[in-house]
Amino acid sequence: MAITATAAPHVPAAPPSPTGVWSWITTVDHKRIGILYGVTSFLFFLLGGVQALLIRIQLALPNNNFVSADFYNQLFTMHALTMIFLALMPLTAAFFNYLVPLQIGARDVAFPRLNALSYWVFLFGGIFLTVSFFTASAPNAGWFAYANLTGPEYSRGLNMDFYVLALQVVGLSSIIASLNFIVTILNMRAPGMRLMRMPIFTWMTLITSVLIATALAVFTVAITQLMFDRLFGAAFYDVSKGGDPVLWQHLFWMFGHPEVYILILPIFGMVSEVLPTFSRKPLFGYNVIIFSGILIGWLGWGVWSHHQFGVGLGPIAESFFAVSTMLIAIPTGVKVFNWLATMWGGTIRFTTAMMFAVAFIFTFTIGGISGVMHSAAPADLQQTDTYFVVAHLHYVFFGGTVMGLWAGMYYWYPKVFGRMLDERMGAAHFWLTFIGMNLTFFPMHFLGLHGMPRRIFTYADGLGFTEMNLLASAGSFILAFGTLIFTVNLFTAWKRGKIAGPNPWGAATLEWSIPSPPPEYNFREIPIVRSRMPLWESDATKQAGIPHGHHEETTNQATFAGVAVGEREFPDMESKMSAHDVGIHLPPPSYWPIIVAFGITVFFAGLLTHRVDIAPMLQWVPSLIGLAIIVVGVFGFAFEEGHGGH
Repeated sequence: MAITATAAPHVPAAPPSPTGVWSWITTVDHKRIGILYGVTSFLFFLLGGVQALLIRIQLALPNNNFVSADFYNQLFTMHALTMIFLALMPLTAAFFNYLVPLQIGARDVAFPRLNALSYWVFLFGGIFLTVSFFTASAPNAGWFAYANLTGPEYSRGLNMDFYVLALQVVGLSSIIASLNFIVTILNMRAPGMRLMRMPIFTWMTLITSVLIATALAVFTVAITQLMFDRLFGAAFYDVSKGGDPVLWQHLFWMFGHPEVYILILPIFGMVSEVLPTFSRKPLFGYNVIIFSGILIGWLGWGVWSHHQFGVGLGPIAESFFAVSTMLIAIPTGVKVFNWLATMWGGTIRFTTAMMFAVAFIFTFTIGGISGVMHSAAPADLQQTDTYFVVAHLHYVFFGGTVMGLWAGMYYWYPKVFGRMLDERMGAAHFWLTFIGMNLTFFPMHFLGLHGMPRRIFTYADGLGFTEMNLLASAGSFILAFGTLIFTVNLFTAWKRGKIAGPNPWGAATLEWSIPSPPPEYNFREIPIVRSRMPLWESDATKQAGIPHGHHEETTNQATFAGVAVGEREFPDMESKMSAHDVGIHLPPPSYWPIIVAFGITVFFAGLLTHRVDIAPMLQWVPSLIGLAIIVVGVFGFAFEEGHGGH
C-alpha cells in the first residue's frame, strides 16, 4: 500500500480545552488559527473592495468631485496596503496554517504558540493601520511611500507615521509565521514523506516562507530608517542632510518584487492541487514544477530595479535587470505548460474550483506577458506611472492571486467545515468575477497607452479617457456583485451546506484521509507515506482506478490510512473525539500570545505621541507601557506550565 499508519505512544492527555469565545482567544490549534486568519483577512478583503469601488466611482466620469483630492490619496494608498498586507498575504497564510500540517501528516505546527502570536500580531496591526483610515489620517503617499515625499518636510501629519509603525507590526507577524512553517515542513513530516513526496502546495509554502523571512527583513530595515527620519531627525533619505532617496527605492523594491512571488507562489501550489484532482490525472512534471518554483524564488531577488528604469540607473544596471526580468519568465512559463499538459487527455470535471483554476491560467498569463514587456527599458519608461502598470498589477494580483485563492476556497472548504459550497452559486460567482475582472482591468491597458497617469484624482473631458474609465467602473460593480454572492455562499454553506464526507473530490493527498472537519489532533495514528499520491496509489485504488469522490449521501466503503470506514459514520465517530478521548497529548491553550501581541502594538502605536505637542517625557509613556506588557508577556510565555518553551 502507499500509506500505512503507526500508533502513537500513549501519553498523558492534556486537560479538556476551554469552550466558547475564550477557546478561540486562547487556541493554539493550527486549524482554528487558520480559520481566524481566513475570516479576518476576508473581512479586510471586503474593506479593500469597498475602497476600490470608491476609487472607481470617482474615476467613472471626468471632473468628478465624489471625493476630495486628499481623501483620494488616502483611498488608493489604503486600498493597496489593505489588499496586499491585510487581505491577500494573510489569506494565503490561512491556507498555510490549516493545510500544511495535514498535508505532511503532522499533528500541529512546530511552534503552536508562536503561530497564535503571529495571528494576534497581524490582527492588532491590521486594526492599527485601519484606524488611520477612519480617522482621516491614513497613509497618503502610495503603498511604495517614495522618499523624500514621505519625509517630515513634505508629509507633516500622522499619515505616514501610521504607515511606518503599523507595517512594522504586520511585518513582524509574517516573519514569525514564515519561520514557523519553515521549521514545520523541514522537521515534522510523516515517516516516509521525503521532500520529493511532499504535495506541491507544501513545497510552494516552503519557498514562500523563505521569501517572506528574507524580503520582509529588508522592508523592515527600510521602514525603520524612515521611522528614524520622521520621528527622531535622522537623515537616511533626506538629501539636504546627505541622505539618498533612491536608497529607499532600492530597499523597497528589493522587498516589493519578491512580494509579487510571495503572493503568487502559494497560488501556484493551490492550482497544482486542484487541476490534477479534477483532471483525474497525476500532475505533469512534478519535479519540474518544484524546481521552477525554487528558481522563481531565487531569480525574484534579481529583478527589483526594473521598477526603477525611470530613475536613470545607467545602461549597465538597466541591461542586467532587463535580462533578469526576461529570464524569470521562463520558469513561470514552464508551470503554465505543465498545467496545460496535466489537463490534456484528462477526464475533466468543471467544478467551480476547476473553473477558477483554469481561468487563473488565462488571466495570470496575460499579467505575466504584460510584465515581461517591462523588461524592455524603453517600453517600461513609456509605461511607468501610467494605467498600463495598474492593469498589469491587477492581472497578476487579481487575475492571479485572487482567482487562485477562490479556486482553493471552493476546493478545501469541505475539508475545513465539513460542508459543500453550493455549485450553482459558485458558477454565478465565477462568471461574474471572470467577466467583471476583465471588464475592469483590461481597458486600463489602453488607458495607459493613451497616457492616463496613475494616482490622478480626476481628469479633464476630451482626453479620450472617459469611455474606458466608465467601462472599468461598470466592471468593478459586476465584480462586487460576484463577491457578494460568494460571501452569501460561504455563510449559507457553513450553516446548511451538504455534508461533505472525508474526500468529496476523490483527491490524492493526506488531508483527505481524515474526517471533514478534522479532529483536533489531525491524525489518530501518524501515517507512514510510501508515495507522492498516497490516496491514489494504495492497493485499493490501483485495482479500482482513481476515485471520483462522493458526498454524505453515499455509503460506499473507502480505505483511508489503511482503515476502512463508512462515510456516513466516519465524521461522527472520529471528528468529535477529543485528544483527551484518544490519549494524545496536545499543547494546552494559552492567553500569553494575545498579551504579547497587544504589548507590541501598544509599543509601536505609542510612538505616534512623538508627533504630538506634549512634554518630551510624556511622549515615551505609552511606548514604555507597551514595553512593560511585552516583558511580562514574554516571561509568561517562556515559563508557562505545560509548554515546551514555544
